[in-house]
Amino acid sequence: MKHKSFIVPHDFTPVANIALNHAIETSKRVNTTIHILHVVDKPEHIDEAANKIDELIAIHAVEGITITNNVRIGNIFTSIAEFSAEHKAEMIFMGTHGAHGWQHVVGSNALRVVTSSPTPFVIVQEKAPKIGGYKNIVVPLDLHKETKQKLAIVAKLARYFTSKVHIVTPEETDSYLKYQVETNILFAESYFKELGIEMNTSVLPGKDFDHEVIRYSVSIDADLISIMNLNRQGILGVFTTSYEQAIITNDALIPTLILNPVETTEIYGAWFD
Repeated sequence: MKHKSFIVPHDFTPVANIALNHAIETSKRVNTTIHILHVVDKPEHIDEAANKIDELIAIHAVEGITITNNVRIGNIFTSIAEFSAEHKAEMIFMGTHGAHGWQHVVGSNALRVVTSSPTPFVIVQEKAPKIGGYKNIVVPLDLHKETKQKLAIVAKLARYFTSKVHIVTPEETDSYLKYQVETNILFAESYFKELGIEMNTSVLPGKDFDHEVIRYSVSIDADLISIMNLNRQGILGVFTTSYEQAIITNDALIPTLILNPVETTEIYGAWFD
């Protein structure tokens, strides 16, 4: 198994510790180094931050998992992406904590951090990971071709956690759009079946689709919701910036796997190999 690299941006708050625990739980199944990263704005803050990270590493030490100490001068909207590129990271685990805390990383600002990096993010709130990881993963699909890209990452997570994947699509009355939705469902079913991954599909009301996704996720006790950062109006009127914010900051505190669309899925092809 090739060695992998995870990043946990850390601002020394409880929710950042939760993000670190999510990274550790995932790392138990993958040969991984976890890089804790703190971003400061002045050189005189480096030593204090480094000492705090050393304390975190001592507290969260797990046999077989390497955790490193990293402090950068800069800002979270560029430094995280640069650090991720340098270390060829497979995943970034980041916490959000409402309108308070480290540079107010929430909602659209969280999307700014995500948008700056091609690396997939798992964005968590104040909810600890379950032992055994992400057992139920909800995957909303709309008619954007880019939304299929997340299936590769979801599949690799599902295989390592022996997860069940729940595909959800918005209800569509227009016959042509309905056909396209059904085609996407068939594609997903074929893809996961070939990989031996258990899955099911559900059609949810298209109105307030973000809330319907969250309601459904709560009903099945989902551990993760996977979305794309399309950050623009969808042709069905359901995948918008407000949609993404609603999923990331959902009241059920379910973590969100969020990816930026790329020209090809090759960037994810080797993940977890």
